Amino acid sequence: MDYTKTDPEFMERFSHFAWEEVVSEEGQELDQESRFLAILAALVGCQGLEAYREMLPKALDAALSPVMIKEMLYQSVDYLGSGRMFPFLTATNEIFTERGIALPLEIQATTTMENRLKKGIEAQATIFGEQMKEAWKAGAINRWLAANCFGDYYTRTGLSLAQREMITFCFLAAQGGCEPQLISHARGNRNVGNDKEFLSFFSKKTPTS
Repeated sequence: MDYTKTDPEFMERFSHFAWEEVVSEEGQELDQESRFLAILAALVGCQGLEAYREMLPKALDAALSPVMIKEMLYQSVDYLGSGRMFPFLTATNEIFTERGIALPLEIQATTTMENRLKKGIEAQATIFGEQMKEAWKAGAINRWLAANCFGDYYTRTGLSLAQREMITFCFLAAQGGCEPQLISHARGNRNVGNDKEFLSFFSKKTPTS
């Protein structure tokens, strides 16, 4: 829907605030890649499907590769659940197809079914500390977390560890009610180079999320 035709007064002020005032505020600048990756992750987190459909073409035009967008979506399944993720995957595939982007995209996996747990544990330890090398032994949930969330997704190429922790922070902040996990991943973000100042961009709602 073209909101500039149905709601021109609102769109004049919304567009100015979101895409001129906020992005040019001194001390609030983000590179295009981080900005659009965070916006899409926040929209998935808050279940803003229609806004996601509007934003995805802008993200493709401005900064993000199809691989980066797919990697963000794949990783979201462990933080949001498949029921919340699949509508966004469907919308993404539809938009990619409309744009002539061939599917499936190139392979990004670096683990096998045999080593995914081991590699996931290594990724957890890199992000959260050496104590994570034993955490997977605490039960099925911890083992699944290491093997699936970190072994299947965090080990993939297409996004850096810093970008993966950033989008996880956005998933958690946008859906709300995940404060313990948010605190944990704030620490994880800092451990991979996303400092407190950087995280401050994503710890509050923005006009596009």
